[in-house]
Amino acid sequence: MTISRREVLKAGVATGTVLAIPSVLRAQKAPTDARTVRMVKVGGLTVFDPVVTTANITQDHATAIYDTLFSLDSKFVPQPQMVGKWGVSDDKKTYTFELRDGLGWHDGRPVTAADCVASIRRSFEAGGPGQLMMAQGADISKKDDKTFTIALREPLGVLTLMLSQYRYIMREKDADRPATEAVTTNIGSGPFRFNQSLAKPGASFAYDRNEKYVPRSEPSDGLAGAKIVNVDRVVWNNIGDQQTALAALHAGEIDYFEGPPPDLFADIESDPNLALEVLDKSGQDYFLRMNCLQKPFDSVKARQAVLHLVDQEAFLSVISPDPKYSSTVNSFFGSGNPVSNDENTGWFKKGGDPEKAKQLFAEAGYAGEKVVILDPTDWREADNASQLLAVALQKIGVNAEVAPSDWGGLVARRNKKGPVEDGGWSIFITSESDYSRGDPITDSTLSMNGEKGWYGWPKSDEYEALRAKWANVDTAERKALARKMQQIAWNLAGTVLLGRVISPIARRMTLTGLIGMPEVVPMWNMRKASA
Repeated sequence: MTISRREVLKAGVATGTVLAIPSVLRAQKAPTDARTVRMVKVGGLTVFDPVVTTANITQDHATAIYDTLFSLDSKFVPQPQMVGKWGVSDDKKTYTFELRDGLGWHDGRPVTAADCVASIRRSFEAGGPGQLMMAQGADISKKDDKTFTIALREPLGVLTLMLSQYRYIMREKDADRPATEAVTTNIGSGPFRFNQSLAKPGASFAYDRNEKYVPRSEPSDGLAGAKIVNVDRVVWNNIGDQQTALAALHAGEIDYFEGPPPDLFADIESDPNLALEVLDKSGQDYFLRMNCLQKPFDSVKARQAVLHLVDQEAFLSVISPDPKYSSTVNSFFGSGNPVSNDENTGWFKKGGDPEKAKQLFAEAGYAGEKVVILDPTDWREADNASQLLAVALQKIGVNAEVAPSDWGGLVARRNKKGPVEDGGWSIFITSESDYSRGDPITDSTLSMNGEKGWYGWPKSDEYEALRAKWANVDTAERKALARKMQQIAWNLAGTVLLGRVISPIARRMTLTGLIGMPEVVPMWNMRKASA
């Protein structure tokens, strides 16, 4: 008789799976933990600075301990957060912002306009949407301790949106450094404090309620409004094995399990104490990114070869096989956005086109160069997709191999721009919310400004000229721009989409109040009832 993985898991739970839970987690368990939430996140937290990486787990960390000047509400409209009052000049070129009362750093000092000026400059110089503003010669200056201004050469209607897209405010002495140099402290002004004394890298991190945090008076709405913390502590436990994580959830040792694999959904749904919940309803678009600076993908023909090679349905079968939770996507701007379109999508075919891919590699002059695929073994879906990609490339004669590491190792290595012989890379797989792909101004992965841009560094001056027009045109004009930009994007082929996936989280029924927004999982608003 064949015993399935699911049957083994059920048996383990039934016979006391608490024995399989890491000892460090058991040691944290205490009878009086009603106001402590324990979470298992996707990937390990190794980079703490949200400016030097866009990794989701780092953004979640930053969302807890830092605050933002503006935040998006549930309708994705920017609302003041740290800002109390603000205004814009008649010519729409000068913005004035005044901080609200009650803002203080975790070290006891007040937040000042100088902190905001330094943080904005560093964040925008790092890349993404800020480069558009910096290209306009923006002057960001302090007016007094609570007031600062941003002066532009030309109007920029999306400025408050740019300030709301996770532009975290840090202390001036932390932000006063190059964007490539990571901040080493974890002192913010947000609703949670990072508990340094409980930090166990590789095992767990803890966040404590900031008792001195002053929430806004408006009701919580998306990421905007009052950030009210209803628990005393949140602990992130690093449990790499997903069966062990689910066993811990069943046993009540953890309260939240991020990214459970689809083959465990039935087990979760069969337990009356657990629930599956979709927080990011836009879904995640999985995609691969190629290093456009190094062989073989410095050749556009080689990149186009991968675009033709990919069979999205095959990749979805190893990422999220249940069609209820997955779908193909062929628009550069995602599948559910106002600017999603079908321009230049003739490459999209059921099953892909391996022969066309092989032909394009030959036309690119491919000479057997090693292709290194960064493989995050602690992220099951991306691990499976990386393995499948390596096999697909090998079948058409490409010298492909995977370089296994945890997600933190991948994040560190993808910064390297050099050849694989010097520790560089060729391809890595990641994901982002479908919603984010609808705006090339705020989504740094949609830039094509070469070495100043996001990992992989594709370059197209023509595309960037069109992207620069995006901020100050209406919806109809954006749709027309999107078609032109998509034509260029699929010809350049720096990014290849693998499909769209809806990824529910699993939680104990006692954990409620989770906020559902793309990209980040905020920890305020959560409540934990007694079991």
